[in-house]
Amino acid sequence: MFKISIDHPLLAPKAFYFFYFAAMASLSPFLVLYYEQRGLSGSQIGLLAGLPPLIGLFSAPFVGGLADATQKHSLFLRGGIVSLALAILALSLAGSFVAFIFCIIFYAFSIASILPLVDNTVLDLLGDRKNQYGKQRLWGSVGWGLAAPVAGLLVDNSGLRWAFYVCFSILLVLLAVSFRFQVSRGHLNRNFWSGLRLLLTNKRWFLFLSVIFTGGASLAIIHSYLFLYLNALGAGAVIMGLALTVSTISEFLVMFYADRLLARFGTRGLLILALVIFAIRLFGYAYASLPWVILLLQLLQGPTFAGMWMAGVARADELAPPGMGATAQGLLSGVMMGLGSAFGAISGGIIYQNWGIPVLFQLNGLVVLLCLMVYVATSWRLIRLKLIPTKS
Repeated sequence: MFKISIDHPLLAPKAFYFFYFAAMASLSPFLVLYYEQRGLSGSQIGLLAGLPPLIGLFSAPFVGGLADATQKHSLFLRGGIVSLALAILALSLAGSFVAFIFCIIFYAFSIASILPLVDNTVLDLLGDRKNQYGKQRLWGSVGWGLAAPVAGLLVDNSGLRWAFYVCFSILLVLLAVSFRFQVSRGHLNRNFWSGLRLLLTNKRWFLFLSVIFTGGASLAIIHSYLFLYLNALGAGAVIMGLALTVSTISEFLVMFYADRLLARFGTRGLLILALVIFAIRLFGYAYASLPWVILLLQLLQGPTFAGMWMAGVARADELAPPGMGATAQGLLSGVMMGLGSAFGAISGGIIYQNWGIPVLFQLNGLVVLLCLMVYVATSWRLIRLKLIPTKS
């Protein structure tokens, strides 16, 4: 007979991932539709979609670093959840483009630091079993996959405002879950600013972040404009919710086997594989004309997002100076979900307004191929010069 202990240290983080991503699935994919419904233009939608990651570029590492410096990690996590819930309520009441901008800034600053603090805690709890991180993070995919079609059904039947109500309700549950585990503080063995300088001057760090930036931009384009594309093809909100569910199935599998994938390909190999599949996925979207084709392409979400994120979290943890895990995870999140996502969302809005979504996906696919070639060539050169290990 199986016995589950409610005091298991990794049970609360699993629940946190589940409810956090369930909340995000209930709202974030529908935001661009809400903006469009409120009469905003393509460039205005692009700006609003690009603001959260752009702000996250600074706020995620800033809050992570502040938490490391003050050792108040739990306070920053719970404060972020509360302010995020309030920001979502304000966003649902916004009536003008200017009001949307202020609400989105509040929303973005609130959300940016939550995951880096939790990821750092999970890695600390795992100890020498850090390669099992994927088996904890996959519960976020489960939450996303279950919540997305429910939110889609509610939106179809009752309107887009229900996405805000569901998200707010789930965040209240998330806040309660956050009190069930102690956020890791880390142990600084050097001056904080000295450790930050050591991290920022690591050449391997910036090589890998170039790929993370490209992946973040590509994910933002898919996340921000795929639903508009499906809407143009005649798909309803239920189909859109199913598209998210299909993508989480592949995420689940990749995260579950992340330890084996990292052992087989290494961090660099997994990043290269993610870039190759990103290009296939983007070109597939560009030439798809039926919603069911896009549903099939959503199965590539696992090898692209999950594969890149698993490799990214592992590499950030390896390169972080002792006691600066939250800072490193914040920088990773800031570049992928911040700088990269902002660039993708804003530039995507401009391309969408002037040339349409198929051209947007085509150009994005070409950029990914260019990044792939540059990354492989640079890595090979550094290996020959013995500046990075062969399996790094």
